[in-house]
Amino acid sequence: MQKRNIIILILCGITVTILSFFYAKKYISHTSKHETIPKDSIHKPTFEYGIRTDTFTVYKGNIQPNEIITNLLLKFSLPQDKIMEMVNKSKTVYDIERNLIAGKNYTILCEKDSLNQPRCFIYEPNSTEYVVFDFRDSIQVYRKKRPIKTEIKTASGTITSSLYKTLEDQNINPVLAVELSNIFAWTIDFYRIQKNDSFKVIYEEKFVDEKPVGLGKIIAAHFSHAGKEFQGHYFEQNGVADYFDEKAFSVRKAFLKSPLKFGRLTSGYTMKRFHPVQKINKAHLGTDYAAPKGTPILATGNGVVTESGHGVFNGNYVKIRHNSTYTTQYLHMSKRAVKAGHKVTQGEVIGYVGSTGLATGPHVCYRFWKNGKQVNHLREDFPTAEPIQKQFKDSFEIILKENNSRFDKIQIHS
Repeated sequence: MQKRNIIILILCGITVTILSFFYAKKYISHTSKHETIPKDSIHKPTFEYGIRTDTFTVYKGNIQPNEIITNLLLKFSLPQDKIMEMVNKSKTVYDIERNLIAGKNYTILCEKDSLNQPRCFIYEPNSTEYVVFDFRDSIQVYRKKRPIKTEIKTASGTITSSLYKTLEDQNINPVLAVELSNIFAWTIDFYRIQKNDSFKVIYEEKFVDEKPVGLGKIIAAHFSHAGKEFQGHYFEQNGVADYFDEKAFSVRKAFLKSPLKFGRLTSGYTMKRFHPVQKINKAHLGTDYAAPKGTPILATGNGVVTESGHGVFNGNYVKIRHNSTYTTQYLHMSKRAVKAGHKVTQGEVIGYVGSTGLATGPHVCYRFWKNGKQVNHLREDFPTAEPIQKQFKDSFEIILKENNSRFDKIQIHS
């Protein structure tokens, strides 16, 4: 009986062993089928600047004030002769010796687990470009652009203090204010923007790696100012781009409304004004715009400089003859940027705001002549630039209709 029980126990043990082996094999087979990790995915390669960077020790930094390329790379033990060879080779691609700018980003790729054997130096002159200096074999220098994604954006607002502040409060790139002022510079005096003026704008914004890097063109803009409506629509004819109103006329006039991009009107054209220096009432046949010393002064129209000099009362000044009808003058400059005989284009810098001559503070006195007589330029109605030509009007009408449809969908942000 005892012998029989022993045999039964041995048989049971063998059976359990066989079954355990069978199920274990099946389980291992099942799990290995679904959990095997591909060799390439164990360590996924990392690429930046078109280089596999996970095989290097990566060091990133910013160019310091007064730092030169030689001192920077010597810190990483790159030999002096290699640095000089790199500098010489870079001159036709990107002159790194002359154009190393404080604050710009750079990356150095060194041998793994080392900071003393640099293999690549990458410099980023701006947010969309980078320059690679590759030391791995013979020194190679090349410049590349990152892919830029352009998105169409819209913005709107009611102005309470300034256009710049209205955009800034909405976390919209305030450079848009500059672009808008450039479009409407001939029709709107942006130093006289009023509370409750409003705007709508359709524009391009550029992105690199999902980060905003700047604005593209303004596609269309609508501005309500002092009870009047102004529109500007981007359109190209004969390969030349301009902005046109809803009647197909260019929004660009013969003269800018102001010789400064930013500042404030402090004194207008009048036949009687108390002079702050001479302490007497006298005519003021110009318009004063105050701005910090050094602010660029712009030519308000194309023309030729007839005078560039200094006077006891006018200080440093420039006078421009635009045509047989119009002449302009700009007074109290800290410094003149053009000489007599110089041909200037609209928007060109001709000098800088100062307080030379008879002036109590930094400003530019802007004077305007029409047919030899000084007039108030703010009351002049200047002729427009070239309108849309007949053969392009149908194309413009399509764009105009599309833009106005977009405007109708934009709610004014209050």
